[in-house]
Amino acid sequence: MTDPNFDLHAQLEADTVPLVDWPLARLLLMNDRRFPWIILVPRVSGASEIFDLPASARTVLWREVDAAASKLKAETRALKINIGALGNIVRQLHIHVVARNEGDGAWPGPVWGSGTRIPYEAGRLKALTTQFAAMLGSAPS
Repeated sequence: MTDPNFDLHAQLEADTVPLVDWPLARLLLMNDRRFPWIILVPRVSGASEIFDLPASARTVLWREVDAAASKLKAETRALKINIGALGNIVRQLHIHVVARNEGDGAWPGPVWGSGTRIPYEAGRLKALTTQFAAMLGSAPS
């Protein structure tokens, strides 16, 4: 199902930290301390839209998005989970899963295009990466 020649887009690589690989998607932590934010990137070369994936892969993708979203909500106790696949700047297919709470830096608007990304301090990034990788460790079945 995944492509051995898969390459992560340079912008995603620059803005995120890898967490885990599930059967279809690589899960990444957005390095922005304003919002707990996971990105799922299907490891399928050339995909820019969800409909570019075979039907069986779309089913797996949504199962993985659902699992990531529910685990993120439980871990962060967020009021709301936002899910989006924009791709206007980075065309490689990727799904954002963002934990939101009233009063966060973009509330009630979208996080996309809201302010400037604020990276985590190195120690906090390492701890959060470990925490989130453990939380997401097992792929959905």
